[in-house]
Amino acid sequence: MSRPDIDSSNTNTLWAGVLVETLWRCGVRSAVVSPGSRSTPLTLALARHGGIEATPVLDERSAAFFALGIARRTHRPVVLVCTSGTAGANYFPAVIEAQESGVPLLVLTADRPPEMRACASGQTIDQQRLFGTHVSYYHELAVPEANLARLRYLRQTLAQACRQTQEPQAGPVHLNVPFRDPLVPVPEDGVDAIAAEIDEAFFSHLQPSDPVTPGQTRIWQRAISARGVIVAGPDQTARPAGYAASVARLARQLGWPVLADGVSPLRHFPAKGATIVTAYDTILRNVGAARDLAPRYVLCLGEWPTSKVLRAWIESSGAEIVLVSQRYDNRDALHGRTRHLNASVEALTALVRQRQPGAYAAAWARAETQVRAAMAATTRPRGGVFEGDVVPVLAEALPDEVALFVASSMPVRDVEYFWPVAPRGRRLFFNRGANGIDGTLSTALGVAHGGGASFLLTGDLAFLHDSNGLLIAPKLCGSLTVIVVNNAGGGIFEHLPVAHINPPFEEFFATPQTVDIGALCAAHGVSHRVVKTVGELRRALSHRPAAGVRVLEVRTDRKRDAAFRKRLFATAAATL
Repeated sequence: MSRPDIDSSNTNTLWAGVLVETLWRCGVRSAVVSPGSRSTPLTLALARHGGIEATPVLDERSAAFFALGIARRTHRPVVLVCTSGTAGANYFPAVIEAQESGVPLLVLTADRPPEMRACASGQTIDQQRLFGTHVSYYHELAVPEANLARLRYLRQTLAQACRQTQEPQAGPVHLNVPFRDPLVPVPEDGVDAIAAEIDEAFFSHLQPSDPVTPGQTRIWQRAISARGVIVAGPDQTARPAGYAASVARLARQLGWPVLADGVSPLRHFPAKGATIVTAYDTILRNVGAARDLAPRYVLCLGEWPTSKVLRAWIESSGAEIVLVSQRYDNRDALHGRTRHLNASVEALTALVRQRQPGAYAAAWARAETQVRAAMAATTRPRGGVFEGDVVPVLAEALPDEVALFVASSMPVRDVEYFWPVAPRGRRLFFNRGANGIDGTLSTALGVAHGGGASFLLTGDLAFLHDSNGLLIAPKLCGSLTVIVVNNAGGGIFEHLPVAHINPPFEEFFATPQTVDIGALCAAHGVSHRVVKTVGELRRALSHRPAAGVRVLEVRTDRKRDAAFRKRLFATAAATL
């Protein structure tokens, strides 16, 4: 396979070479470069590349307006390159003009590495967000490293930056680009081996960004005849039933299975005829199954699911990825061979001919059945409720078409692990943007306000972190039942490597608490009840107050349940 002409003398030349090759693949044909030392790797890579016209202009202010003129004429993004210090500040008038008049500019300001800032190092200023709100997108690139994971990150970040110079409307984008010495091509051992991985396939999925039209869907037409999976991530669409039906229709047409996140509408609304897989996290813990089920294409709808196992499997598969989102910012934390398609699921279904489900979807369906049966058959630990069993009780006992808010940390993961396909029209809500526990109770109260019977599944720390939300209870117009899984601390940390380092794990990570939740609720005039068995929880959920807030507290054993989760997943995966 042919290889792009990239200088692999050292880390900086390889980094800059990948950067410039990505720019060219994304449609950049012009660059305007002002002289300077810190930008040397970028300048050398641009001068070397035969597909980009690099024009040197001494004065940065003139350089920026010159680039603006080229971009106006060609309607393509033009790259601006300068050194560190005040050089980039001279771009500001042209950047403002580009923003106000919708001209695509990609500004690359070279910079010193973090350790050389804020210490009177020469030709160094604070270049973070230098242009403030006058750019469509800003990002500081990582300091160059000669490893494949970082180079994939570089490639996808540059591709996203190019895309955002034109979508959703044309305008300027700013990337701050730090470099350590040496800035010239001084030979460095070991870089050639990494450079050997940068072949044609590394860049093959990149293409110029154009307004989305039916013709642009050629970027994934090759996938239709190959085996692939649809990954349906978290989604809070206003039309969950229509969304689920559209995804199911697309899945039937492609003959692909749908790996549906726990809070995706695909688990909660009818998806007629589609192979919906919910136990993918456990299935993929089986090394043989993960290998045999590896796809060639992945169609990701909106966001990636919570599962780290799933993400790692997709990364290791080397599959080509089409990420379908109606957002324009970069949503692909995997930095895979990803194409972004700004389109609706409904638009995609019109472009795929009818196909019958094949052996690949059937293999996923068999694995789903086996794993779910094994998980249900595994004997639960004695002495109280297992945390993972709270979720199936909710799936069974909650009324149809209610709202359920799911807290971050372990609740959303247990929903992903244990919530079956239950198409009963429930709408799931969540704060998965920043994935934090901030404001969990208050957000759930907002969801419940003005609606019917609503529910919140939360851990004890998320509940206590926002306990002042109980002050809103008298103002609630509606009903909210809060199910607090109280394991006296942060259960999610029991699943991280740091759990084996104690001290200080228990005090500083698990942060055990001894708050009397009943007394806290009483202080706010909120109904509270301790639930001791899953049967008792089921009966409590069958009674739904017409108004107000009530708290059902399920006390569990954090360490016991964390150990059982791991054993349960391993046992179920082994059945494959």
